[in-house]
Amino acid sequence: MFVVHSLGLATLFCVVTMLGWGSWANTQKLAGKDKWGFPLYYWDYAVGVFVLGLGFMLTLGNWGAGGIGAFQNLTQAAPASVAHAVLSGALFNLSNILLVVAIDIAGMAVAFPIGVGLALVIGTVLSYLQAPKGNPALLFAGVVLVVAAMVLSAMAYRKLARPAGHNWARGVVFAVLAGCLMGFFYPQLSASLSPGFNSAPIQRGFLTPYTALAFFGTGLLASNLVLNTVFMRMSGLGYSAYFRGTLKLHSLGVAGGMIWMLALGLNLIASGAVGPAVSYALGQGATLVAAIWGVAVWHEFRDAPEGTGRLIFLMFIAYGCGLALVGMATL
Repeated sequence: MFVVHSLGLATLFCVVTMLGWGSWANTQKLAGKDKWGFPLYYWDYAVGVFVLGLGFMLTLGNWGAGGIGAFQNLTQAAPASVAHAVLSGALFNLSNILLVVAIDIAGMAVAFPIGVGLALVIGTVLSYLQAPKGNPALLFAGVVLVVAAMVLSAMAYRKLARPAGHNWARGVVFAVLAGCLMGFFYPQLSASLSPGFNSAPIQRGFLTPYTALAFFGTGLLASNLVLNTVFMRMSGLGYSAYFRGTLKLHSLGVAGGMIWMLALGLNLIASGAVGPAVSYALGQGATLVAAIWGVAVWHEFRDAPEGTGRLIFLMFIAYGCGLALVGMATL
């Protein structure tokens, strides 16, 4: 299988993760402009995640001199490791659906900093406890700054003008729920991996990153049959609405899922070199990327009152400094 030993290449993979995780939601925003509801979009998104997960296993999972091939790994995988990866996909799926709801209500500039920022805090702490790697002082100082950025984002959102009867807290609540669940998916996925997979022999019973990605995608797609059906019903939509969608709308969903899964794949590969806590924290710099999309491209704070811009600026500074400290923790 393909593995990474270079710290520089692993860091580059984390940067690509940050860009991918921070940009996939643009495909949902584009689909929403054509009145394509998020439950309809999400069927194709789940397919995109699943297909690319299989693609990783069938290609990089069987190419290169590191570890063992994906097919050999499948024959010796323990049920517990498989369950960790499948559960990780299901946990992420529920959290991501809640995040998309939050994006619908509050916009990318708010939902991502709060939801994914909270996931960064939980996921980084749990991942570090699983595999302590990196400078803990710098790592957790960066996490504190990310928390400060989350608070500033919520304060900025509260200043926005909203229609009468609109509860500003609703979008924040969905983002917080999403973040709490999302923070647990990465430690679950890491628990399925063979320790030191990039340099040590693959331990019997554990997974390589590539088989883990395939099982993750399976868990996401299978859970989606239940979870997204519930959200379809809550939105008053039937399956017939999905089949009336255009090729463009279906393609946007599949592209969004593939972008997100590409980012996860590179992040998981990089974790072998920099440690899961650092790779996950750097990847979740996606919050900063998504906030930039929301402010600069989608103009989500265009009509905000005076003083909101200062809060947004401070949010960017806090996130940027926090991510810089997390990056320095690898040195």
